[in-house]
Amino acid sequence: MSIVYVFYALFVLLIFNSLTHQFCLKMEMNQKKQSTVFRVINLMIMVLLVSSYIRVLNVVT
Repeated sequence: MSIVYVFYALFVLLIFNSLTHQFCLKMEMNQKKQSTVFRVINLMIMVLLVSSYIRVLNVVT
């Protein structure tokens, strides 16, 4: 189960990073601002993925 979830998490991160990159290009952000946006979005997505993984573990066991 955990191996499948790791692949799922990587896929989700890839999709969100792609969408964030497109957003930054569309808004014509400078490099410093882009770095901050990527860091914040990746942090929020990681928190959501970890909390959902913990919830899945609680349901499975």
